[in-house]
Amino acid sequence: MNQLDPTQYLPTTTTWWEVLLAILSILAGWIIARYSRRGVLALLRKTPGIQEPVAYVAARIVQYLLVLVGVGLALAFLGANIQPLLAIVVIVVAVFVMVVRGFAENFTASVLIQSRQPVKVGDQIQVEGPDGGIEGTIRELNGRSVIMVTLDGRTVHIPNAVLLGGVLVNHSRQGLRRSEVQVRVLRKAGTSVERVCSLLTAGATRAAGVDTTTPTRALVQAASPERWTLRIQYWHLPLAGPRVTSEVISRLAAELEEAQLDGTVTADPGEPPLVPPDRL
Repeated sequence: MNQLDPTQYLPTTTTWWEVLLAILSILAGWIIARYSRRGVLALLRKTPGIQEPVAYVAARIVQYLLVLVGVGLALAFLGANIQPLLAIVVIVVAVFVMVVRGFAENFTASVLIQSRQPVKVGDQIQVEGPDGGIEGTIRELNGRSVIMVTLDGRTVHIPNAVLLGGVLVNHSRQGLRRSEVQVRVLRKAGTSVERVCSLLTAGATRAAGVDTTTPTRALVQAASPERWTLRIQYWHLPLAGPRVTSEVISRLAAELEEAQLDGTVTADPGEPPLVPPDRL
């Protein structure tokens, strides 16, 4: 009886060394894929803003790709035609890249935001929106977007890549923010503009919420025989602007009334009224 020769079942061009290398390739690919999945999962779990389902799916994708690479190497060692497999892999990778491109851009921008910290939770910022500037307070930073609540209570999700690529104004970074009001005072005999400026500066400094470490200024914006127009500038905490401005307006109105001066205090002067011009 003829003795069975196992090599007769292998292709004539394939050696046992090639079979061994193919087996080792599959085994190495499986081991590397397993540990890579654990590493990617642990890394994404420590990344702020990455949710557990997203981290799990990303880790699985990495594992399957590495296993596929091991199988492809094994087929290559056996002399098989792996061009169809490579074509499939290229198509899958291309589709995957197109799908996750936006996520990858936002994730990369999220890492830059976390490291450079152009914004932080609690900062008041202003960004460009579809209808102009949008201003609000940051409530959350995650791997995809910055969540901001506007001054009128709307919630805005700003993609991280858009935040870094567009115009960003951080009103909170310096710790203080300057605001101003306009005061129009009718001129009165015996009252100089210097006295009015001193009166208004002292009144604004005493308003609740005005920072006293930074000087409050009164600037003369216009002067005519009938009236003075002044700009009162003061500093306050970044998130306290509307409240402090209201306190300043009330305080300045009381100061003018106590000094028996006729005047108007406004935070937003708007367009000048249609009145006859002052006499020169």
